[in-house]
Amino acid sequence: MQIELDNYTIFINPELNDSGIFSNWLNSNNYSSIFVLTDDNTLKYCYSLINKLLPEHKLLTIKAGEAEKNIETCKYLWQCLTDYQAERKSLLINIGGGVIGDMGGFVAGTYKRGFDFINLPTTLLAQVDASVGGKLGVDFNGIKNLIGLFKNPSAVFIAPMFLASLPQEQLRSGFSEVLKHGLIYNANYWNSCKNITINKDIDWLSIIKTSVEIKKDVVKKDPFESGLRKILNFGHTIGHAVETWSLQNDVSPLLHGEAIAIGMICEAWLSKEINGLTDSELVDISNTFLSIFGKYPLEKIPLNKLMDVMLLDKKNDNNTIRFSLLNSIGNCDFDIKATDEAIKASIKYYCALK
Repeated sequence: MQIELDNYTIFINPELNDSGIFSNWLNSNNYSSIFVLTDDNTLKYCYSLINKLLPEHKLLTIKAGEAEKNIETCKYLWQCLTDYQAERKSLLINIGGGVIGDMGGFVAGTYKRGFDFINLPTTLLAQVDASVGGKLGVDFNGIKNLIGLFKNPSAVFIAPMFLASLPQEQLRSGFSEVLKHGLIYNANYWNSCKNITINKDIDWLSIIKTSVEIKKDVVKKDPFESGLRKILNFGHTIGHAVETWSLQNDVSPLLHGEAIAIGMICEAWLSKEINGLTDSELVDISNTFLSIFGKYPLEKIPLNKLMDVMLLDKKNDNNTIRFSLLNSIGNCDFDIKATDEAIKASIKYYCALK
């Protein structure tokens, strides 16, 4: 399957080189040099699956994890590209999850004012969401995605075969973004996914196609997040604040999708208070996420710490925290103001859930 989006193609196939698509694409482009970026997990579990498909290349590897998504790692990668004499006609192939895609694209998009990169997403989260749409960036001083830019990949190759190497918690983390797509855009998709038992035997190909189509529809209408595209951030205002605190303080930090699940419960409560979401819809959303992700001790985080991070959110305007909130399941609005008291009450709502 091919999905066209803003002058590049997203290829979705069970195997990476199904019908020779990946090799044909590489052979049809005349790159002066090719670089492959992995982390130590994708080097171990994924690189060997595709090495035979790659032409001559230089391999760049970093440690795995959100903690590596920072300017210091970018400086290391820029230095590697300099040492290997990368050119503006070079290509960077990002093999990994959201961290590798975001940071690899950022490195390629800024080095010598930019050269081509492609994404081979290996996590469910990256396949259904992070690898599509051209939002790139890194964390700065512990704040999620504070430094970045918009630059589209030259292509995205999505292959569910990579999911076989994922631990259960990574599949679960990515599934939160699947559920988000249903909440903001397609109630039928939400209803068809919310009771799925997450495992490696699911028809991931169908789920990935549906989520990518939803993201394509939104991004095509608003490529630079000036309006509608903000709905993709439902759950992320509070969720990113929780994730930031967890990365800085927890021995085993929350995964992105785990933090966003918390954010979606809190922001569903705000949606009920401000935007017309019904009580029954709020209960449905809360129960679904709790059944999948369990309960996190959110009460241990000082509310002022969360508010401080939310004040840095990209969607804010005139120092006012703005949200994307649900009108109903399957329909989302954006640029919604919420008072500090309401935001704190939404967090207390989550803390009181059983």
